[in-house]
Amino acid sequence: MAIITLTTDFGYKDHFVGAVKGAILSNLTDINIVDISHAIGPFNIQECAYILKNAYRSFPKGTVHIVGVDSEVSPENEHMVVQVDGHYFVSANSGVISLITSEVQPEKVVQIDLPNSRPTAFPVLNVFVQVACHIARGGKLEVIGKPLESLKEIRDFEPRITNEGKTISGNVIYIDNYGNVVTNIQKSLFEAYRNGRDFEIIARTTKIRQVHQSYNGIVNYNLERNQRKGPGDALALFNSAGYIELAIYKSDLNSVGGASTLLGLNYRDTVTINFL
Repeated sequence: MAIITLTTDFGYKDHFVGAVKGAILSNLTDINIVDISHAIGPFNIQECAYILKNAYRSFPKGTVHIVGVDSEVSPENEHMVVQVDGHYFVSANSGVISLITSEVQPEKVVQIDLPNSRPTAFPVLNVFVQVACHIARGGKLEVIGKPLESLKEIRDFEPRITNEGKTISGNVIYIDNYGNVVTNIQKSLFEAYRNGRDFEIIARTTKIRQVHQSYNGIVNYNLERNQRKGPGDALALFNSAGYIELAIYKSDLNSVGGASTLLGLNYRDTVTINFL
């Protein structure tokens, strides 16, 4: 059975998610519809890319992914389908796909050009659903459009290397449900410049000098409980997506707070690594 996933900034209050699912089912009764997320921040391309990049690989090849963030068509934001890594992404050329495919070369990029199609305020419903269902049926991309030469790239969130390789300056790209703060500094970049040196991670007034492999890596179980670090302490780790993440061990945004609130970090804020 074919699979279509949905990643949008629609939220759940309005009719949008339900309308999109209904339209898919009206076109294809034998289909699996999977919600990846509908809680993306409005027009937040970086957040959308982070979530989708780390979710799509868990789906089987041939899955069709509808991306409903900043999807209104314009001369600078074309509708397109990108075939990459055996998956199909139906999206606007907003920069989100270039972030997803930063490490994988797209196999095919097609600009959507449906017959008698007109600009609409709800392109996910009126355009993306038609295209996704066509692909899910086994339809060819050449039928729904023409080759698109290039993907729009977003470069303002790339980590910066300064001080003759002694400093990496990154940014917060995502804050999760626990208030954990994900930076755009990947483990591979960190290790490439570390060269065995000690380091400090600076986030506003907080300094961290160790990166763990898991959240409970901060706990030294050889010590007595009253001597251990534990709940409420700040830590850094390489998360499951391979990025440096700042967290508060066993945090809860609804009570004690998380890294975002306790460290005072927001989307786009700077996090710096100095090699000593």
